Amino acid sequence: MDYSAANTSLWGVIIQLGLIAAAILLAGFARSKIPFIRKSMMPVAVLGGFLLLIVKQTGLVKLDNNILETLVYHGIALGFIAMSLRVPAADQNRAEKLTGLKSGALIVSTYMVQGVVGLIITILLSWTVMPGLFKAAGLLLPMGYGQGPGQANNIGASYQAMGFANGHSFGLAIAAAGYLCACIVGVVMVNVLARRGGVRNRSGRQEKLTVDYFQDKSEIPVSDSVDKLSVQLALILVVYLITFLVTWGLTSAFTAISEGLGKTLNALLWGFNFIVGSALATLLRVVLSRMKKANVMVHQYQNNYLLNRLSGFFFDIMIVAGIAAINIEDLRGLWLPFVLLTVAGAVLTWLYLSVVCRRLYGPYYNEGLISMYGMLTGTISSGVLLLREIDPELKTPAANNLITGSSFGILFGAPVLVLITMAAKSDLMCYVTLGLATLYLLILLLIIYKVGKKNPS
Repeated sequence: MDYSAANTSLWGVIIQLGLIAAAILLAGFARSKIPFIRKSMMPVAVLGGFLLLIVKQTGLVKLDNNILETLVYHGIALGFIAMSLRVPAADQNRAEKLTGLKSGALIVSTYMVQGVVGLIITILLSWTVMPGLFKAAGLLLPMGYGQGPGQANNIGASYQAMGFANGHSFGLAIAAAGYLCACIVGVVMVNVLARRGGVRNRSGRQEKLTVDYFQDKSEIPVSDSVDKLSVQLALILVVYLITFLVTWGLTSAFTAISEGLGKTLNALLWGFNFIVGSALATLLRVVLSRMKKANVMVHQYQNNYLLNRLSGFFFDIMIVAGIAAINIEDLRGLWLPFVLLTVAGAVLTWLYLSVVCRRLYGPYYNEGLISMYGMLTGTISSGVLLLREIDPELKTPAANNLITGSSFGILFGAPVLVLITMAAKSDLMCYVTLGLATLYLLILLLIIYKVGKKNPS
């Protein structure tokens, strides 16, 4: 075997990961030392992604887009699997679970608002000044803003294969704009709320952490023969291997039944493999819990602290790679829909959340609003960053709502995947999707406003 630099298959991934790592470290240093960057609260991974994108545009460093897109694709699935393996708190009461359910409905209803607005914009443009525009392109707004670069990458590439020229870069560019929106608009609104006296004092004090923060009492001992981090990685990778096998089995079965059905569902299942992975990780978590209760297992193998760190690691890699994979040249001719979608998404997401969060979160309305806005234009990390500015010790349930809401959001989000695939089939199906998305939005609003109304949360 050739171990030299000439063997690109041996060194290609390592070089790209090294560049991503260097960008993260440089971005972290810049954020800690440059005041205006620190005050912007831009996540380090986002800043690192933009640094790599700038360097790529100058031609100083050659980035392999195929490897970057691979990292984005696998990063989102591995991150969600790590999140789904976490052991939930045992003391969750019915009110907290109900708020988590409604937070999930809020998250997906925001996708619907973004999707409806996005479709209206691209349909109107296709009727007027841009007759050749791919009408379903508006659905890349909720994918980029609501779900980040992972799904923007997958759906953009899928739309590109279905006729949307440069759809891949368009989706990633919307995701990048979403991060800027979370940082810029979010920070501005935090300061506006602070001037109005509507937020708590920013203390900057560190949380007092105990051993319980890092591990549960029933976990495998630190002195065990296998490292705890190795166990967490093994669980994640085994679930991802099973995810591949299950997805491959299902797609093969569907293709054997009907080629048409196979073509429709294969792209859906492989494009959204993180949903399958999350479901399998949740199933494994339940099985392990039952085995422990039945005394088949003595120890708990998952460590929530390490799983949180690993999900953060996978998401950081995904974010940097996703932004760096954007081809600015591919946006040529698409600047009008890009600007209209990103601006409309920023404004209408804020207006929608400001109305619904008041009803849903009540006593901690500002914290709920800021955190949800940060997540639904960027990622969960940008939501937490904004939240820490007004709730530095995370005393309100707002941070927990991001987690529990995301879990329920996977369930509520299943129909969204069907709508996104349906819209790209034809102009008629695009109009049908617009109507169905509006209907689903109304159903989700009923869940938010009516479910558990007699039981205060």
